[in-house]
Amino acid sequence: MFQEATFADLPMFGAAHCTRAEDGTGCTVLVAEDGAVGAVDVRGGAPATRETDLLRPENMVEQVNAIVLSGGSAFGLEAACGVMEELAGRDVGFKLAGACVPIVCGASLFDLPVGKLSWPNKDDGARAARAACQSAGADLEQGCVGAGTGATVGKMGLPQQAMKSGFGWAGLRLGELVVIANVAVNALGNVVAEDGSWLAGALGEDGRVEDPIAAALKAAALQSSAGATGGRDARGAGDQREQEGAPVSNTTIGCILTNARLVKAQATKVAQMAQDAYARCIKPVHTPHDGDTIFVMASGDVDARTDMVGILATEAMERAIRSAVRSATGAYGLRAACDIEGCA
Repeated sequence: MFQEATFADLPMFGAAHCTRAEDGTGCTVLVAEDGAVGAVDVRGGAPATRETDLLRPENMVEQVNAIVLSGGSAFGLEAACGVMEELAGRDVGFKLAGACVPIVCGASLFDLPVGKLSWPNKDDGARAARAACQSAGADLEQGCVGAGTGATVGKMGLPQQAMKSGFGWAGLRLGELVVIANVAVNALGNVVAEDGSWLAGALGEDGRVEDPIAAALKAAALQSSAGATGGRDARGAGDQREQEGAPVSNTTIGCILTNARLVKAQATKVAQMAQDAYARCIKPVHTPHDGDTIFVMASGDVDARTDMVGILATEAMERAIRSAVRSATGAYGLRAACDIEGCA
């Protein structure tokens, strides 16, 4: 019933990455130079976001020009400033009193322990925005790129049990209606495959992904034992997670692009529906230690029912989450799904 779609089916949007592989971080910029109706839904308990209040249906601004997904936790929100400056230089944005103000929203995930202590800056954001404007309709690379450069999953257990994740996207078409889901998967929980098996997550001693609750209980027991002896356990875990304020912060951040004609309230409902994809693919999800966020940008070219847009968005986001995990490769001392027998 649904057909696969690509960025060529949504030429009104541009998208590009800035990847700092050596540092273990990066950003992804999604641009609508002519503007698009924007919306957001935030479910996680620890979000790092920018300009999300203006996306509430009752607030004045109707359209946005860019969504920035980045690593670097709250530091990474700096990348959006570079996006603003690049777009303003191209005369893209809201015109008022002789000024051009691009509307740029964003969210960041927590990747600071991966690679070097670094985050995307204004130059990185500007570079990605420039590339996005020059590559409208071109497909994005997937894997350990952009906002997914330092992304990891399966952090309910010990730090060394986590697996590498990344950035993924998937597009679907139903007649003239097109939806593309983009996501950087940096979850506390495990990722579930289509058949219900673990696709990636906390690695057990046998080298296979184990249930996240079991991993958490084992980690707690090891930490308790290490604390009682005043030292570190045999696997080198000790009280590292306690010292770092465990569990570490996470966040899966994504953006739905569509050519549907929606008002802000309808786009918000699409974002809410797409969060179901997180719940279907990531266990556990929306915890106090996640900042799970989904944006929507709708160009308004095609009449479509809101529920149908939401259905496509949810299905596409499920595929994008699993693609992010399957496209990732081992890095920074962590294995990926492609390295584990039976995971891919």
